[in-house]
Amino acid sequence: MTLVQLEYIVAVDTYRSFVGAAEKCFVTQPTLSMQVQKLEEMLNVKIFDRSKQPVIPTEIGAQIIEQARVVLQESHKIREIINSQQQDVVGELKVGIIPTVAPYLLPQVIAAMMEKYPGLKLLIWEYTTEDIIHHLKTGVLDCGLLATPLADEAILEDPLYYENFVTYISKNSKLFKKKAIEAEDLESENIWLLNEGHCMRSQVLNICRSTKENRLQGLTYNTGSVETLIRMVDMNNGATLLPELALTELTNKQLTKVRSFKSPEPVREISLATHKNFIKKRMLNAFKEEILAVIPKSMKQKKKKDVIGL
Repeated sequence: MTLVQLEYIVAVDTYRSFVGAAEKCFVTQPTLSMQVQKLEEMLNVKIFDRSKQPVIPTEIGAQIIEQARVVLQESHKIREIINSQQQDVVGELKVGIIPTVAPYLLPQVIAAMMEKYPGLKLLIWEYTTEDIIHHLKTGVLDCGLLATPLADEAILEDPLYYENFVTYISKNSKLFKKKAIEAEDLESENIWLLNEGHCMRSQVLNICRSTKENRLQGLTYNTGSVETLIRMVDMNNGATLLPELALTELTNKQLTKVRSFKSPEPVREISLATHKNFIKKRMLNAFKEEILAVIPKSMKQKKKKDVIGL
């Protein structure tokens, strides 16, 4: 049994495809298949049910793959022990980030990371919360930047900042003349929401205490973009809720449509999440430091704020 064989079966389980696993492992599909078959012959069990599409592990195969992930994680600690003795931050860090955080935070963070740590390779994907959690557990991602709490025992959460929600209201709304908004004010308003699957959608619904979507007759609009929500309010009236950092992208004219909530203001908690067996601590700490460097001091405090659940 070799570590390479264990890496191959984990890859097949992750991507549910021998072809996809071979591409990710940078080997030919016949080479990967041969090594998986050798492992099965040595163990005298079938690890994968090849008759199913996508490929799925057998019952005993799922247990073997789970243990293989543990073995590989432990083997990687040898490299991390060596890296921990070095002064430089080097290696590969695979990051997942929710789309409602990425455009307002990552550009500054990435620029600083690339300048300070030339030996670091950042691989970044925008995913929904559900996908980030799944990829953390399967090892596709090293860490995730997302809204918490997640209430998942397999995931460790390190809260970084607390971002206020604000309202963005059409000039034609009866709420436009208000200087500050209460959650109850939104119950009679047409609210533009993100798609199902986005954690900010459920947080907005929790704030509004309602499950209704926009009520424009004959229209169901699905989007994963905060920028699109803003344009929908601009063009079609109604209201939406925005994360505080999104305000940096608004024009002066658009800023006149922004209203804060009365205290205690609803906020979302943004955390760095890792699997409980995560080992790339030096790279993670460097990433965390650069995030905190661009976050306003006021957003690092939890006092007098109402953290909205997912």
